[in-house]
Formats: sequence, structure tokens, C-alpha cells
Amino acid sequence: MPDMPLVVWIAFAGVLGLLVGSFLNVVILRLPERMAAGWRQEARDVLELEADSTPLPPGIVCEPSHCPHCKHPLSARDNIPLLGWLLLGGRCRYCKTRISIQYPLVELLSGVLSAVIVWKFGPSWAALAGLVFTWTLIALSGIDVRTQLLPDQLTFPLLWLGLLLALLPMFVSAPSAIIGAAIGYLSLWSVYWLFKLITGKEGMGYGDFKLLAALGAWMGPVSLLPMILLSSLIGALVGGSLIALRRHDHQLPMPFGPFIAAAGWVWFVAGDGLLQGHMHMTGLR
Repeated sequence: MPDMPLVVWIAFAGVLGLLVGSFLNVVILRLPERMAAGWRQEARDVLELEADSTPLPPGIVCEPSHCPHCKHPLSARDNIPLLGWLLLGGRCRYCKTRISIQYPLVELLSGVLSAVIVWKFGPSWAALAGLVFTWTLIALSGIDVRTQLLPDQLTFPLLWLGLLLALLPMFVSAPSAIIGAAIGYLSLWSVYWLFKLITGKEGMGYGDFKLLAALGAWMGPVSLLPMILLSSLIGALVGGSLIALRRHDHQLPMPFGPFIAAAGWVWFVAGDGLLQGHMHMTGLR
């Protein structure tokens, strides 16, 4: 790596994160639509129906960005991460429809978290892996919030990448990664079936199992219990706040994936410090 001050690398990561955040918005919006179109076509094939003549939703990479309301292509200046939304006043230049706050929030989150990753790991291969880890979790969280889906197209690559990095090893050893992935999946799988047997309802989706398995592959089995407890705490705080503010009906299901992702990212960056602090407070040094 070139010999540059760490602050320069952190700033570079922040700018790169803003740019990637703009792409993550595209993934969050378009991947579920492409998946749904594929499922409809597969269903028609199974039922031996004629092919659907409805045009496919926009692709993730090839089709340029456009206003989701008036479909007008966006200019380069409108696509500047974060700044473009601010300059437009949060409204489409052409139809004046309000632009979702999701766009700047995802870009800002990606920029800030990317900078934190490089601050934590420095200019290294671990930082590069951490950036991929971070961006994937942001995309998964955004999709889960919008659709209550955690696509295999993102959870499985995250899982396999964690297992492959363990061969180096980069964050944990290969045995720890394998055991972490297995326990991560089976722990939530067991909770799912126990809850379903008792209540007859589904408390979470299979995507949650796969996401925790992926996190276990990256950080090993020791991280799983703290992540489950932390995700439950975050979920309780956020869910309780939304219900108190009447922004969410307590009868409606709330996606758990973003809370697992948030807990996983926090433990990835600060897990060692949190564990040492806990041991110091409890006298288990």
C-alpha cells in the first residue's frame, strides 16, 4: 500500500463509501423487483403458461438511473451522492415529486461506516474485506426494511466469503468459521421452530438464519451470543420507539435482519473492546 497518512485513507474510504452507497440504493430498489419477475416467470414455466409479455424491471448495472415516478433519466449532477439530493431540495428536478429520504441516508451511512472500517483496520486487505462486509450488510438491511426479504443472492456470497477468508486466516480460523456458520444457522432455526410449535406463527424468516450463519463465518462462534443479545436489544429499542411514536402497528411484523446486521457490524468493529470492557466490569480478567 502507498505510504500515505491514515487520515487520507479514512477520507478516501468515506468518499468511496458515498459513491458505493449510491449503487447500494440501486441494489436495494431493483434487486427485489428482478427477483419477483424471475419468480413469476418460473411459476409460469411450471404451470406451462405462455411467457409473460410484461417488460422486465430495470437491471441493476446496465440501465441508467431515473426518477421512479416520471421515469425521466437523471443527469450526472443529480446523481452526485448526498450532494445531488441536497441541491435538488429532496425533489425530482422534472416532476417535482419528493425523493425518498432513503437515498441520502444510505449514501451517508455507507460513507461513514466505510471511513470507520479503514480507521479500524488501516489501509490493509482486512479493511478491503471489511468494506465488502459493510456494504453487503447495508444492502441486506435496506432490502429487508422495504420488502422483508434477505436475498440469497447476497447472504450466500457473504457466507462463502467469510469461510474463504478463514482459510488465510484473516479474522478467525477455518474451524471457528465453520462452527460459527453452523451454530449461527441452527440457533435461529431452533428458535424459529420452537416459536412456531408453541404459537403456530412464524417469528422470523429463513433469511435471518442465513445472515447469522454468515456473521458466524466471519467472526466465529464466540460472537454469536453477544450479537443475538445486541440485536434483540436494538430491535426492542427501535420497535418500542416506533410504536410509541405511532409509526408502526404492533400487530404488523417487523424485519429482524437490520438488527442482526447492525449488531454484527458493531461486533465486527468493536467486539474485542466490548468483550474486554465487560470482563473488566465483571472482574473476569
